[in-house]
Amino acid sequence: MPSSPESASLALVLAVSALFAHQIFRKVETLCLPFHVSLLMLPPALVARLSVSSGRVEWTAFLNRLAFCYVTYIGALAGSIISYRLSPFHPLHRHPGPVWYRTSILFHAAHMVSGKQTRYLRQLHDTYGDIVRMGPNHLSIRDPSLVGQILGPAGIPKGPSTLSSHHYDTHVPFIGIQDVEEHSRRRRPWTRGLGPAALKGYEHIMSRRVHQLVDVLEQQQGPVALEKWIQYFTYDFMSEMVIGGGFEQLQNGDSNAIWATVGKGSQVATFLGQIPWLGVYLGYIPGITGLLKVLLEYALNETTRRLAQGSSTRDLFYYLRNEDLPDEAPPPTRLLLNDGVVGVAAATETTSTALISVFHCLLVNPEAYAALQDEVDRFYPQGEDVCNTASHRAMHYLTAFVNETLRLFPPVPTNSSRQAPHHSAPVVLGSLVIPPGTQVFVPPYALHHDARNFVFPDAFWPDRWLIASGQLPLSLSRLPAPAPASESPRGVVEARELDFDFVHNEAAFMPFSHRPINCAGKALAMQQLRTVVCALVQRFRIRLRLPEGEKDVARYKEEFEDSYLVANRAELPVVLEPRW
Repeated sequence: MPSSPESASLALVLAVSALFAHQIFRKVETLCLPFHVSLLMLPPALVARLSVSSGRVEWTAFLNRLAFCYVTYIGALAGSIISYRLSPFHPLHRHPGPVWYRTSILFHAAHMVSGKQTRYLRQLHDTYGDIVRMGPNHLSIRDPSLVGQILGPAGIPKGPSTLSSHHYDTHVPFIGIQDVEEHSRRRRPWTRGLGPAALKGYEHIMSRRVHQLVDVLEQQQGPVALEKWIQYFTYDFMSEMVIGGGFEQLQNGDSNAIWATVGKGSQVATFLGQIPWLGVYLGYIPGITGLLKVLLEYALNETTRRLAQGSSTRDLFYYLRNEDLPDEAPPPTRLLLNDGVVGVAAATETTSTALISVFHCLLVNPEAYAALQDEVDRFYPQGEDVCNTASHRAMHYLTAFVNETLRLFPPVPTNSSRQAPHHSAPVVLGSLVIPPGTQVFVPPYALHHDARNFVFPDAFWPDRWLIASGQLPLSLSRLPAPAPASESPRGVVEARELDFDFVHNEAAFMPFSHRPINCAGKALAMQQLRTVVCALVQRFRIRLRLPEGEKDVARYKEEFEDSYLVANRAELPVVLEPRW
């Protein structure tokens, strides 16, 4: 250790160096590892070396001095960062939020690993208001009037959260591209491959897989883990639709434990999604990339196979490779591999989650089940092919039922972040000023469960969608159980006797995010939801089978968690009885 006067001098120099480094960190946002290592490691090492006389160096004394310099420098740098983030000089200081969450995003990241961030963010907004500071440079916004301004065509570019799970900041899948023009260019083949004409060409795949699902379920004896078979169906369908096949989980089961791997890997991805630089830097460590990407291994392998063998049918890759445009060169192989993984893995996750939620809502709401059963029987009586989608648009209650499920249980409850560009002017949204570099979240779950947007926000009430579209008078609707009114002898609540205002703000409904960077597969997802629901309701009487001794049907809500943007797939044990 240096002497006391010398220590004071060194500490002063190191503190000034730390303050200077802090200003550089603030002004220069980069994912360049050498740059960060230089700012963290070189100043204390340089100060320690210069403080030693040019004579003979005693290594023990020098190492002690070096340790003193590093501790002092890192401590001063951390103190400077924390003090600034808590100070009134920080541009986000006026926005309320938990005090310690202002100091580091690590607090929020650690909380998210629990999977409870959906309810947590809602609680933050209920406590602090529509704009909450949830990190040092992070805002969560629950104001539907700002959705279009943030997520719309002239909105804020995507944030860096996707970079962490891929461990690099180049060759990013199109869903993670931050540059608006580049994202628009990369999205074009997806738009063609998921447009109306292309979807028509996938109907034979949908038909075969849906009938396979029904046939497999008919063979099951006793209680059935419906969530498992839905996962298998979506994985088989998406792999065939995107890359021409490769997975046969309905036939062979999850022999490679893909879904268990997804559950484990998503916790790591959830944490790293809040700290993008850490995920990218972990990619420099040999073996780490493969460890964290094991959940995508199978999709990656089959995508590679599809690239090697070329097209035998017009699957999604037919469009992603620009094979429908002979004069257009295909994208680089690396980008196609990444997009193939997104097409199989991400789409499977969201659709299976939505389907499981739909059947949960069906089974715990008997009156809604009966109404949906009547509509399915009307359009698809015994012997009618449920995979003929011509009747879907006329099935208004089915659409209302699906929409209400997506409102209560959005498959992507938190949504990915947007980030104001670092080297640009602040983004001004009315009275809200978003400084450069600020990450912004617009959580669908919090918007969907806000009573100012939807009356009875926590209740399952499909009628709200029919009322809002003018297809059902409010006076003839059946209110959800928590409604403060008694039922008439006909079992219908008279609206004139109720003391509430009907509120339905579809600007706050965003289960597929918001255009133009919304879910490219929205139409395909809705087609899957409608077809599978019609198929199972037409063929089976389905009832929920709770574990012995368990009577709480609200368990699903408690298990509904946010796992790396996509909600988890809670258990759904059922008993199936063939109707015909």
